[in-house]
Amino acid sequence: MGLSEALGQRDTEALLPVTQAMELRKRNYYVERPLLNQEQLEELGCLTSATETHQWRTWFQCSYTRARALLLQHLPVLAWLPRYPVRDWLLGDLLAGLSVAIMQLPQGLAYALLAGLPPVFGLYSSFYPVFIYFLFGTSRHISVGTFAVMSVMVGSVTESLAPDEDFLQAENATVDEEARDAARVQLAATLSVLVGLFQVGLGLVHFGFVVTYLSEPLVRGYTTAASIQVFVSQLKYVFGLQLSSRSGPLSLIYTVLEVCWKLPQSVVGTVVTALVAGVVLVLVKLLNDKLQRHLPLPLPGELLTLIGATGISYGVGLKRRFGVDVVGNIPAGLVPPVAPNPQLFASLVGYAFTIAVVGFAIAISLGKIFALRHGYRVDSNQELVALGLSNLVGGIFQCFPVSCSMSRSLVQESTGGNTQVAGAVSSLFILIIIVKLGELFQDLPKAVLAAVIIVNLKGMLKQFTDICSLWKANRVDLLIWLVTFVATILLNLDLGLAVAVVFSLLLVVFRTQLPRYSILGQVPDTDIYRDVAEYSEAREVPGVKIFRSSATMYFANAELYSDALKQRCGVDVDHLISRKKKLVKKQEQKLKRLKKLQKQTAASKDTSVSIEVNSSTRDMESNNMEDSKMQVSTGNELEGMAASGQEDAKAPDVTTLKALGLPQPHFHSLILDLGALSFVDTVCLKSLKNIFRDFREIEVEVYMAACHTPVVAQLEAGHFFDASITKQHLFASVHDAVLFALQHPRSSPASPVLLQEVHPSWMDLPLVDPLLPLPAFS
Repeated sequence: MGLSEALGQRDTEALLPVTQAMELRKRNYYVERPLLNQEQLEELGCLTSATETHQWRTWFQCSYTRARALLLQHLPVLAWLPRYPVRDWLLGDLLAGLSVAIMQLPQGLAYALLAGLPPVFGLYSSFYPVFIYFLFGTSRHISVGTFAVMSVMVGSVTESLAPDEDFLQAENATVDEEARDAARVQLAATLSVLVGLFQVGLGLVHFGFVVTYLSEPLVRGYTTAASIQVFVSQLKYVFGLQLSSRSGPLSLIYTVLEVCWKLPQSVVGTVVTALVAGVVLVLVKLLNDKLQRHLPLPLPGELLTLIGATGISYGVGLKRRFGVDVVGNIPAGLVPPVAPNPQLFASLVGYAFTIAVVGFAIAISLGKIFALRHGYRVDSNQELVALGLSNLVGGIFQCFPVSCSMSRSLVQESTGGNTQVAGAVSSLFILIIIVKLGELFQDLPKAVLAAVIIVNLKGMLKQFTDICSLWKANRVDLLIWLVTFVATILLNLDLGLAVAVVFSLLLVVFRTQLPRYSILGQVPDTDIYRDVAEYSEAREVPGVKIFRSSATMYFANAELYSDALKQRCGVDVDHLISRKKKLVKKQEQKLKRLKKLQKQTAASKDTSVSIEVNSSTRDMESNNMEDSKMQVSTGNELEGMAASGQEDAKAPDVTTLKALGLPQPHFHSLILDLGALSFVDTVCLKSLKNIFRDFREIEVEVYMAACHTPVVAQLEAGHFFDASITKQHLFASVHDAVLFALQHPRSSPASPVLLQEVHPSWMDLPLVDPLLPLPAFS
């Protein structure tokens, strides 16, 4: 079709309605192209090598534009705050900030207990990190602050490194709570600084992709197990028990057993307080769910419960009369900054890295959910920096590590929050409570805070329904979920996460080691090739085997790929090569013997020996006649054997399977569909070369098809192509390879037919239409 005809048809289509134009295109759809191997495809498509860009060079360039871009990248508030639409968004952000602060107050007090710290430090952790994230964060909707999973991880560290047994007083064998709390606060603050350093460092080196190794089933299984850890850790406050501090493997099991053992020692007033608070919280949440459409803001159940419980505790005297444990002294005002203790770094570095990765994984997963929902982008590396600075600055001001809360983030979004102005408003509200109102909660029972924590675990505990959904959707992901859950329950949070990550990575490797191998056949009247085991109408091309793997080939599965290929081809390649080599070796030995015998015969003719004996003339004549006959017969025999050896040596090829009397394969060409190949390593290169060598030994020519351009570049870099394997053995598609194999079915393995030997120029090749397929094969 000429250029003018194509332009005329395009103009005609432009004048037609859309539906008629589409019908016209369908009727006129016709592709005509030559059969293409890799060399011809590169020539036709004008392949150009991509110019290497040295990104590091731009790092050292200095200009006003670059400085401004870096400032806006690392301090995003300067980018969006000047363009903040006050009339449209301010009211929603104020209401959202107030709602989040109302939730943040009870959760901050409760999660501090979960971390093994005095409740006031939960308020500090709800102020400093939130304000820092307002300046550096890129997500507009997540609510940064205390979170149950992070708090229980911090609690496992503080209780293991500063257990109650280390602070027993010699006089009355009671725990010195003031010294214990001071030690744990120092541990938590130092841990927060280390977590912040890890997150900032990973963010600056653009290591945000590390979270991709934490799949969704892994994170959900981990948070579900962490919710069980949180629930068990609050049982001592619900029942008013004094439990031993435990950490490490099986610590959760031992804690549950100890709780069961000490249940008779429970404080009745504490149990009743926790039950009443829990029932009130559940009822308020149910009421919020039913009246969600009619209420502008959800009822602050946690705040109302805290205020009511504090008033009842102060009026009735729950601590004095019923022995209910209360929060105690809450100092007013902010604490001065304190430098972390470097001597604790060595013992905390492992915990810090785990907490840093988990905290970032939770924050970025929620951030991306809200970003997709509202149509903006979250920078994972900047999120790492923002969270890191929040924890780093917070650690200097006596805070423990934080992340974002799912429940508070949902409230911030649903109440009209549009930016992190809502987070700044909530942090200012918490500041007011710290400075002026914090001491009012001194009589708050700890059992009420435990009830707040347990009721808020409902969302994470509902993740047990993942077991049913994953059983139906993907059982491999279910296996990851279960292994993560069980490992975290049995081995604690840090070791459980490590086991989960290692297991999921090994599972990926295992799945690539056992891909699906297929022999492909042609779907009738198409140029499409599919697995003959799956498509009943697909037929194998006579004389051609097409093999495909569903996964890339690399060092872990290269040998399995070769074994599967030889098995699916229906020919015992190794056995056939072994028999051929034995027969060829026998022929070579026979030729050597014949040559040696020929040399001995020639030597015997050139040497004369005279023997003189005294005998009668008749005897001598008779002896001479007998000797001459023997020499003539022996010489004729040797000459015949030598002649036959020479004829064998002059034969064109006596090493073929047919000449050796060996069975020949029922196909003459093998095509490897390498469309799934995403990269190659040295083991893959060697395996491919071995495949070429082995199949050529049994007189089968090998071709490759559908390689991606980066893979071809890696093949070239690995010196895969040589005199015997060229780019003319690599085709643009499987259909091209099939057509060429059918046109050249007798390529000798010793001297493969090259395309330039058959067709001097690729333009001279006959045009073929991939949409006009080969005849249907039976």
